[in-house]
Amino acid sequence: MSTTLEVKMLSSMEKCFLDSDLNQFHEYTEFTVFHNQPLVFQIGVCRYSDRDYKRLYSVQLSGELAPYARVRLVTNLPCEFPCITPHAEGEYLRQTPGLYPDLLRPLNYQNGLILMNRQTQALWITAEPLQELPAGIYTLDVAIASPEGTPYVKKSAHVRVLDQNLPPQKRIHTEWFYTDCLANAYHVPVFSEPHWHIIENFMRCAVRNGINMILTPVFTPELDTYIGGERLTTQLLGIAREADGGYTFDFTQLDRWVALCRSVGVEYLEIPHFFSQWGSLHAPKIIASVNGTEQQLFGWQTDSCGEDYKQFLSRMIPALIARLEALGMKDRIFFHISDEPQISDLAQYRRCKEMITPYLKNYPIIDALSDFDFYESGAIDKPIPSIMHIQPFLDHRVPGLWTYYCGDGGANVTGRMLAMPLSRTRILGVQLYLANIEGFLHWGFNFYNNQNSYQSINPFLFTDCEHFTPAGDGFLVYPGDNGEAWESLRLNAMREAMEDIRMLELCESVCGREETVALIQEVNGGELTFTDFPTDPGFFIRLRDRVTEHMEHTGR
Repeated sequence: MSTTLEVKMLSSMEKCFLDSDLNQFHEYTEFTVFHNQPLVFQIGVCRYSDRDYKRLYSVQLSGELAPYARVRLVTNLPCEFPCITPHAEGEYLRQTPGLYPDLLRPLNYQNGLILMNRQTQALWITAEPLQELPAGIYTLDVAIASPEGTPYVKKSAHVRVLDQNLPPQKRIHTEWFYTDCLANAYHVPVFSEPHWHIIENFMRCAVRNGINMILTPVFTPELDTYIGGERLTTQLLGIAREADGGYTFDFTQLDRWVALCRSVGVEYLEIPHFFSQWGSLHAPKIIASVNGTEQQLFGWQTDSCGEDYKQFLSRMIPALIARLEALGMKDRIFFHISDEPQISDLAQYRRCKEMITPYLKNYPIIDALSDFDFYESGAIDKPIPSIMHIQPFLDHRVPGLWTYYCGDGGANVTGRMLAMPLSRTRILGVQLYLANIEGFLHWGFNFYNNQNSYQSINPFLFTDCEHFTPAGDGFLVYPGDNGEAWESLRLNAMREAMEDIRMLELCESVCGREETVALIQEVNGGELTFTDFPTDPGFFIRLRDRVTEHMEHTGR
């Protein structure tokens, strides 16, 4: 009777399913990182035994980088809705329901790992901050040890830490941040001290992973809410309606929010939409104190262009802007009218915009909309078309262009579904660089509701938000223990996408844009676009190696 362990060191771009054969993956033992970039790789493990069906092992780190490293387990979760079939295009790892690797969680059993017989697991290894170290070559050893503590199998990573830093992130990146979902997930009162603690943890996670704009609930966002329904109130702005019909505002909670954002590194604030989604026909839910009693002033019952709401906005928006500017956020605020309007909504959208633009002091208005005729009409200066519909906007060289995606759309474009290879997620960074895209928006950092927010969901069970959207679309993080945000494989790929942009910008500062674009095309073997891109995980390693080699060769 015998037991053997098959262990392989993998890149961060692989997904190990429980039934994966480790022989299908390329092994990497040498890694290169910039001075201010985290080292990330995986250890794939499969146990073969004719003696017992499971066994506990310990995970041990050694080498120069061990003090900077931590280990998490790549955990498989249910995926009932992997993609939109039969119309799914582009590369998917699988298109059938099952267990999919995604969640990165701490090891249990005092840094132990239970290995089931003939099931493949993956350990997620991260080492940071490496900028404390001088540039050079370092090792990080990972040992899978027996219960007695004797090393069973050891793998060594040889890490080259460059003396160059990636430049600060210039692209704006927002993933909509839902404070109501955090309150519901952890069963805490809104803006209680436990809630603020959780918000801070999730904000820090977002910033650490390249998200530098936060959706700020000055009033409760009405996004993805069924008509006549409402989401849990998360309104930072205190409002009192006076007897003469005027308003006074209490900024205490907003002040705390902005201070928190600044302390964790958030650079931009995104104000929720002033009008309802998909048509801008109604107002969002606005709560105010009237004669000392809290009540709802506006909502689904409110005509978005009615006089009462118009008067309210004429008082609220100038007061809000003045406060945010006083808090040091001038030129770092973005506003919305309505999410995803269609060309049939153009006249109503224009009416709503005309109501608020006199008070916005030329602050940018951004909205997700994909009809070029809508933009060409002049109704909006900064549209955010979906990647599936971005080409007309690129062809017409729309200045300061943003983009977004949601769902898998049934098209061969980048995405972040559990069923997609991580390379299909990470390629977004190179695409944004090549197209000179200013900002990227996605609707779900932590959306833990079902479709139209009828109920909250358990994200560990419903990775598709209870069959709302292909698994992975609604959130990038999970509500972990002690109010901590537990990351996903896909969040890591999004962070690496932002790092890829910074690497290419560094190369451009040394070699020029023309040479940098030529390097990308050389590594890709041709032009790389939003619809024609590599899905080979090795592409990113080859690109980094070629870029660093070229920068070193220039001697600058």
